[in-house]
Amino acid sequence: MINAKEIGYFHSECHTSINWPQELLKDFSNNELWFWIQNNHRFNTLLWDEEDLARRNNVSDSEIANNKKTIDRLNQQRNDAIEKIDELMLSICSSTKIKINAWHNSETFGSIVDRLSILSLKLYHMSIQSNRTDITNKDIQNALSKLEQLESQKIDLLGCLDNLVQGVIAGEVFFKIYRQHKMYNDPTMNPYLSGLKK
Repeated sequence: MINAKEIGYFHSECHTSINWPQELLKDFSNNELWFWIQNNHRFNTLLWDEEDLARRNNVSDSEIANNKKTIDRLNQQRNDAIEKIDELMLSICSSTKIKINAWHNSETFGSIVDRLSILSLKLYHMSIQSNRTDITNKDIQNALSKLEQLESQKIDLLGCLDNLVQGVIAGEVFFKIYRQHKMYNDPTMNPYLSGLKK
């Protein structure tokens, strides 16, 4: 069974690859849990860069609009990957008998993996800030303080993920897939795309 430390290490390992995120770090089968963990992390990494680009103030409005459209597409792909992670995890644990007094965890396995992915990005980029030589010592100390807080958050979140997995395996905890059903991406439901509003 997969453990949180492996996922945390994998997220960090991706950032060390010079070809990431344009190229995947490892070649996983597309029906494998790790395939979707990697893709979720890739979409988050691409989102991070696109969010930075969308905040430029020295380019045309049309370029920012293109950034926003890319953000929307990547966010949908990220959410789809979270749901695939949850589907596969629930499939892996499908033979587990859930106890009568089992705890219903509202946060899913996939959503915690997603949070760990984002946290690894924060750690990676905050580390870059803390090693800059073109900023003041006060700014460096500020980045180092935030880096320490983020490391603490990662330890907590890794523990939460392991607790969830162990609880699910023991039948003491269960979770459900909560579909996002993002209406703004559905041309039949978005009121401006479907003709409901003009």
